[in-house]
Amino acid sequence: MKKVFGNKRLEPWLLLAPALLLIILLMGYPIFDNIRISLLDYNLIRPKAIRFNNFANYVKLFTDRSMWQILRNSLQWGLMIVPAQAVIGLALAMLLNRRFACKNAFQSVLFLPWAMAGFMIGLIFRWIFSEQTGLLNYALTSLGIIQAPISWLVERVTIFIGPALGMVWYGVPFFAIMFLAALQSIPHEIIESSMIDGASTVQRFTHVVLAFIKPTIVTTLLLRMIWVFNSADVIYIMTGGGPMSMSTTLPLYAFKQAFSAFDFGYAATIGNVVMIVLLVYALFFLKITKYKDLGDF
Repeated sequence: MKKVFGNKRLEPWLLLAPALLLIILLMGYPIFDNIRISLLDYNLIRPKAIRFNNFANYVKLFTDRSMWQILRNSLQWGLMIVPAQAVIGLALAMLLNRRFACKNAFQSVLFLPWAMAGFMIGLIFRWIFSEQTGLLNYALTSLGIIQAPISWLVERVTIFIGPALGMVWYGVPFFAIMFLAALQSIPHEIIESSMIDGASTVQRFTHVVLAFIKPTIVTTLLLRMIWVFNSADVIYIMTGGGPMSMSTTLPLYAFKQAFSAFDFGYAATIGNVVMIVLLVYALFFLKITKYKDLGDF
């Protein structure tokens, strides 16, 4: 026993063993079991007919006419929301990094959306964008900007506006908190040195501030894109994915297949596709941002 613990090569693995075992149990097993279920004809409407069907679910998915529209919806969903959250969050973090009156009260109100549940965000914004009783249509008609109420949550052009604004409002505090922490870690001596050297406000922001907080920006964008891509609660509450799958995303499609159609095999297949899409995104994003080199700054 002493020889085992005295072996320098085995010592790190022995120390990591409990954590690795926990990861395998909590993450590895569900992933492999999901892959197994995706290879089954697993419909709870026919519980006695569950059987192995090879890759039939994958063939069904990639020959599904609505699949490509749903994939485009998912990409559009993420690209609409995350950049807007990042820009607004950075602006608010820059503001909160300064001293001004009632800063604590403003900061408390700003972070309030992050404490709310996603379905509550959906309910609030569904009321705002409601065709008949919505606050937005009431304001626009009262001001004479529009003559008749707009079906914001039905029309193809406007269907994502309401859910996207809800998600932006929901996620801005996360970016603001992360960026504010990064800004407060910048040494004041470097800012003062750049001012003495005659750097303009824009130059200080681009060459000093952004350079220091770039690791935080990259990490936050990576995590938030994954979270937003996987989110389905706000869309489900506001539009239900309709009409005709115009606002359905991949996670929502998987949810509906599992708990509306009870086709767990097909839902597991969609879940695996989501996992692959996000894995490709993460690897590509880390490569183009040169994340490995950020720690050498």
